[in-house]
Amino acid sequence: MPPSVDTNIFPNAANGTTGNKIPISRICEARGMKTYHSDSSQQTPGEVETEFLIVGAGPAGASLACFLTSYGLKGIMISSAPATANTPRAHITNMAALECLRDIGLDEQLRELSSEGHCMTHTRWCHSMAGEEYARIHSWGHAPGRKGDYEMASPCSPIDLPQTLLEPVLVRYAAQNGFNTRFNTALSSFEIDNEGLIIATVHDEVSNIQYKIRTKYLFGADGARSQVVKQLDLPLSIKPGQGLAINVLVKTDLSHLVVHRRGNLHWVMQPDKEHPEFGWQGIVRMVKPWNEWMFILFPNRDCDPSTEPSKEAYLQRVRDFIGDDTPAEILDVSKWYINEIVAEKYSEGNIFCMGDAVHRHPPMNGLGSNTCIQDAFNLAWKVAYVHKGQAPPSLLDTYSIERQPVGRSIITRANQAFRDHFSVWEALGTLPKEVEVRRKVLSELREANPEGRKRRLALQKAITQTSHEFHGLGVEMGQVYHGPGIYDADEPLPYERRGRAAEDDVLYYEPSTHPGCRLPHVWLNKVIPTKPVSTIDLAGHGAFTLFTGIGGDAWKVAANQVSEELGVPINVHSIGFRQVWEDVYFDWERLRGVNEDGAVLVRPDRVVGWRAKAVPTATESSCNSRLSQAIRAILGLHSEGNL
Repeated sequence: MPPSVDTNIFPNAANGTTGNKIPISRICEARGMKTYHSDSSQQTPGEVETEFLIVGAGPAGASLACFLTSYGLKGIMISSAPATANTPRAHITNMAALECLRDIGLDEQLRELSSEGHCMTHTRWCHSMAGEEYARIHSWGHAPGRKGDYEMASPCSPIDLPQTLLEPVLVRYAAQNGFNTRFNTALSSFEIDNEGLIIATVHDEVSNIQYKIRTKYLFGADGARSQVVKQLDLPLSIKPGQGLAINVLVKTDLSHLVVHRRGNLHWVMQPDKEHPEFGWQGIVRMVKPWNEWMFILFPNRDCDPSTEPSKEAYLQRVRDFIGDDTPAEILDVSKWYINEIVAEKYSEGNIFCMGDAVHRHPPMNGLGSNTCIQDAFNLAWKVAYVHKGQAPPSLLDTYSIERQPVGRSIITRANQAFRDHFSVWEALGTLPKEVEVRRKVLSELREANPEGRKRRLALQKAITQTSHEFHGLGVEMGQVYHGPGIYDADEPLPYERRGRAAEDDVLYYEPSTHPGCRLPHVWLNKVIPTKPVSTIDLAGHGAFTLFTGIGGDAWKVAANQVSEELGVPINVHSIGFRQVWEDVYFDWERLRGVNEDGAVLVRPDRVVGWRAKAVPTATESSCNSRLSQAIRAILGLHSEGNL
């Protein structure tokens, strides 16, 4: 646990020996939080003050705290949990999320903690871990025909990082950089006072004391049972769920089995055997190579979700899935439901929700924590700019406008990925209730007749379709924003996906500098080569970035003037032959979408906000005018005048 995160300030309070006699001022003093006192005419005695209150310390809340601290902002983060995640729920961390964390220098630390690509080579379908294999598919950028797509898309690479390892890094970084982080502290309710500030009532479960936190901003990152979403009564789009799943965390050394079965996901199906209702089939997921695993069991339709199998029953099913006499120990059992839920909007006033609080779905495609982190990255710079007076409050409206469609798309994709597996199950004969029927279907796969050939083709087609889950680069990287936070008035045509992405936008990502797209990754260098630098690293870090090239000096002058005029940081980088940055592979030439003297303006979250084809034919003041107009539009200044 991070040294600044305490969960036991008053050890006797938890068992009730001190009751409610501990003054709130003592708790706040011990916890390093500011309190108001009765000599103030505007605040309630004993009330804690902060400008930013985050509810939830999971991937969404903790990453938001990290990103806010990068702007020098400090606040309080609370969590009803006693500590960071105790089970490795989310695990695939994709390149889009890593680019966000790279902005504050955490990507390398997380990579060192992770299981890298060599552990993620395949997804498999098998009779057991030790037994026969039905099929396998390359995953997460390891298909020979897809490796280049991943390398061209980002300076990062996908990693397998269990939530148990991710969360402590985020919480520690946030706590050490200004977010007072408190576990065992639950949000009870909140209200808006006459000044428009938010009064949150929280319960300290260690001291058994309830107190209030007065804040300007409230962030609901409190998961699928979000109290913030519930009290805001945010409208939810709810589709029928797809049932129960059971996570069984197991300590077992399977290193002898994975030598020729390398991969982090192994679907286990035994249609030729009787099976318990609570686990007719499932997934064996690597947590730590190769001695800690999550056995994800799927109950059949006849299973009563209220029944609780014995530990011995779970252990027997684990042994069935392993398939040999390897010792195994169950560490934890938990249940979850396969949901398809998204909030219709993510915010109201100065209250913002993110992560599982607003989008709930199965873990297919590995989109959960990744989307949480990207929600936070989108919101943090907007909050910082508004809070510092660099943008009007209307900029905050673009958070929901931009991220809610992303949330809707990822819950749809994740649930479709789960449904895609139905075809695999059908081809392998796992669906019929009678074991004799299942055995007949499975044996049919071996037969040299039209029925056997038809079933083998069905299996091949079904396995191939799962590439949309395990190689869904497009859904990970191809998000495009629309709305007032994007200025596309200079674009002759609306955005359209091109190339392979136009044919399949789940599988393929085609980088573009069209406003609303993420900044393309391109490796650059100096004329006398040093360490390569990505365009991703030149952008972000809390500032707007303007990319130009040969003949674009007028944009540099304009950027300086507009930055001074609006009080907004703008970094300028010139790319081209004998410019500050050399386009050594000519990739920027191919992707920039403007002339050499054109301009590509990138927001602090590395999303292209606007671009200009070339330097205007008039004077340098035209560059100034156009750049100023674009940034004003993105920040929402065009409708509200100068701040």
